[in-house]
Amino acid sequence: MADDVCYIWERKDWPEWTFDVAQVTTPLASVRHAQGRLLGRMESLGFKSRADAWLQTLTQDVLNTSAIEGQQLDFVQVRSSLARRLGLEIGALAPVDRHVEGIVEVMLDATRHFSKPLTVERLFAWHGALFPTGRSGLSKIRVAAWRDDASGPMQVVSGPIGREKVHFVAPPADRLAGEIIRFLDWFERVDEGLDGVLKAGLAHLWMVTLHPFDDGNGRLARAVGDLALARVEGSSQRFYSLSTQIQIERNDYYAILERTQRGDLDVTAWLLWFLACLKRAIIRAEEILSAVLAKARFWDRFIQVAMNERQKKVLNRLLDGFEGKLTTSKWARLAKCSQDTAHRDILALIACGALQKAAATGRATHYELVLAE
Repeated sequence: MADDVCYIWERKDWPEWTFDVAQVTTPLASVRHAQGRLLGRMESLGFKSRADAWLQTLTQDVLNTSAIEGQQLDFVQVRSSLARRLGLEIGALAPVDRHVEGIVEVMLDATRHFSKPLTVERLFAWHGALFPTGRSGLSKIRVAAWRDDASGPMQVVSGPIGREKVHFVAPPADRLAGEIIRFLDWFERVDEGLDGVLKAGLAHLWMVTLHPFDDGNGRLARAVGDLALARVEGSSQRFYSLSTQIQIERNDYYAILERTQRGDLDVTAWLLWFLACLKRAIIRAEEILSAVLAKARFWDRFIQVAMNERQKKVLNRLLDGFEGKLTTSKWARLAKCSQDTAHRDILALIACGALQKAAATGRATHYELVLAE
């Protein structure tokens, strides 16, 4: 292929990444400041509030790293799986699908065991956890093994079936074993001249470029990036979700990936985008912090009010970001009770000031939390 149209992995200087240090210095310093500020705020919280923020962040991280790939997971299952593994009390835990358990295992292993070396065996274990049945949807895939390109070159695509857009083609399968070893050697090497946040951005890009598995490459690339960020912070607790921000900026994400793959080994533009996205993720974490503090204030107000387990369960669901409007029938489904029981529960909470009826009436009747000003 002519040099002016080849992919980065085809270039003679691959994978000798270069970037303009002067251009990334200021945004890198800004990200580092934002990281420190957020961690400082979280450390000032009590154990319960910090645990709530951790659980909410991880829940959104798991949901959104899957959503980027078009996989919609159940919120309650993800939260239950995480709470059980972290030993956090959230009331009754829901049964969890094994595919949910798999992605939760991967994300927790990447962030909680960040000091463990990243190896071929660890990547294979992550991939096996993502695909416990050996299938991606209805298609049988190679699990815990590099792809073999039996059905053609690995194309990195986005978009719905029938309208996919090809962003780039990954290296051929016969190069993968050597390419992965070179990547892992670099990843584990101590490089005093490369900031850890920049290393996380390069690791994400490198793994996406290789696309070494039949499926699950995006999720694993983001897990590798999260592992690198956890090493930077020296903490197993994550209070921001880069995957959530990437999902929000999904079109821009694929656009910068495509431009980078068709460019040269100067990845300044990619790193600038990565740093900006990471900073927005950290800033967005303030929303989670605000929600956690609002939840703590809410329960402080009603600490002396006797509530049954159904009421506590549904109120916590509302406080954790319930989507849609709370009606009597939704209460009944969430609490697994009759509509008459749901109605009595709601009336009792209205009487104590925890809930209020929204302005709409008739079939549109629904209820809202009463949060402290």
